[in-house]
Amino acid sequence: MSDADSVFVLLHGFTNTGASWQPVIDALGPHRQTVAPDIGGHGPEARRPVTLETVLGDLERVAPERFALCGYSMGGRIALHAALSMPDRVQRLVLIGASPGIADGPERSARREADERLATEIEGLEIETFARRWAQTPILAGVAPEMAAAAHADRLRSTPTGLAAALRGLGTGALTPVWDRLAELTMPVTMIVGERDAKFTAIAEQMAMAIPDAQLHVVPGAGHAVHLERPDAVAELLLGV
Repeated sequence: MSDADSVFVLLHGFTNTGASWQPVIDALGPHRQTVAPDIGGHGPEARRPVTLETVLGDLERVAPERFALCGYSMGGRIALHAALSMPDRVQRLVLIGASPGIADGPERSARREADERLATEIEGLEIETFARRWAQTPILAGVAPEMAAAAHADRLRSTPTGLAAALRGLGTGALTPVWDRLAELTMPVTMIVGERDAKFTAIAEQMAMAIPDAQLHVVPGAGHAVHLERPDAVAELLLGV
């Protein structure tokens, strides 16, 4: 299977669902095969338990034998682990605003404790309240009103208890960092970051030095959620245009 014929498996970020990829899917065109599952803890089903192992197992079942894998933020972290665990199936890896994790042990522990506090708080909120609060996260600033409204509607598909479980099982503090395994990625890796996303641009630059076959693309005018802000640009990069 050539890149031109690849099936794209798309992994969403925390609080989103597979439906958040629809603008990119539309931009890819009607003949492109895509799979955009709801990651464990997300969406109306909010599958449990939510662990890296169960999520990778779900991915192994829904993905075709060979596929191009694209992940955004939390989905990018999962995509990195998936590419390392099934290198013979992932023919290309695309990461949007993603990180290999927190390498420093004390910093990772502090993040895990912070995520646990947030998860407990989420469980006590209505989904509408949490969705509005999450939209104010600084890293998501700058999304156009219509895109922000679509993202809000997408978040309402999930439940507070499901999102809390996902944060505990898949948060940055929960997953083992893979900085020391980046050299194992033998497939082509495309990293996409927004021009306004300084934090993840710096992370991507570090990653590019460690990955054998890596390309970094900075999308002008975009922030962290590049696939929401510039779905056309993401589709072009997925297609290799």
